[in-house]
Amino acid sequence: MSAPKTDMYKQEKQQRGPMRGMVFVFGFALSLVSLMIWSSRNGSTPEGAETQIDGRTGAEAPAEGN
Repeated sequence: MSAPKTDMYKQEKQQRGPMRGMVFVFGFALSLVSLMIWSSRNGSTPEGAETQIDGRTGAEAPAEGN
């Protein structure tokens, strides 16, 4: 049992657009994953972590353990 009226060239032309769309979506997803990995590796640590702010008064206090 084979499919009736198979025209490979016509089917290739009809499927070209959806295939390009799938490649585009795959590339976009790959770039988003790459961006997430890059941003997590190059994340910055908070500056001034040696000092803490007292929540009651708002005054700067030295970090505990120093």
